[in-house]
Amino acid sequence: MSVRVSATWRERLTSPLTWHYAAVGVMLVVVIGLGIRFGLDWVATNGSSADAMASKQVELTALRLQTEPLHGLDKRVDNSRAQVRAFYDKRIPPNYSTIAERVGDLAVESNVRLSRMQYTQGAPGSDLTEISLDAGISGDYPAIMRFVNSMERDQIFFVIRAMALTGQQGGLVNLRLRVSTWLRPADAAASGLPATPKPTEPAAAGDNSGQEGE
Repeated sequence: MSVRVSATWRERLTSPLTWHYAAVGVMLVVVIGLGIRFGLDWVATNGSSADAMASKQVELTALRLQTEPLHGLDKRVDNSRAQVRAFYDKRIPPNYSTIAERVGDLAVESNVRLSRMQYTQGAPGSDLTEISLDAGISGDYPAIMRFVNSMERDQIFFVIRAMALTGQQGGLVNLRLRVSTWLRPADAAASGLPATPKPTEPAAAGDNSGQEGE
């Protein structure tokens, strides 16, 4: 009996069908292993792709926020230039005579007296040249304040640089006033005004260039 069983097992082991089943089993195990490995790789790949996509979206959002202030910049530049031109046309006088005439009108309207008026011009700028006025003013205190306030509110662009009380007599106040306004460089050059002395450079004694007085 045992001899017969042994023979039967030998026949089964040497049978092509048995080896076929064994090969199929091995292949099935390999396929399952490869399937598991593929699945793991797929999950990892998908996770990396999602992370990469999220990172790109963050970078794109950051770039959009950084470039947002530049949107419409050309229009804002054009608007700024138009505003500057409008300011020049409205508040920058066309010549020196206009400045002198307007200062005289304001003095008459405020009932003050101007003396020792001296106009000078600074170094030419790319767009404008500063014109300086150094003058003495006399009158009662309210009249002088009306004159100063009128200059600050005038259509011509005047800037008060300094005021110094030089004396008071019989109800009249004497005030030293320094004022700046501006001309276009070509208009300033055509005015023939002397150069404004540097802070460390005193005006030449007896130099009456650009002076007006009573």
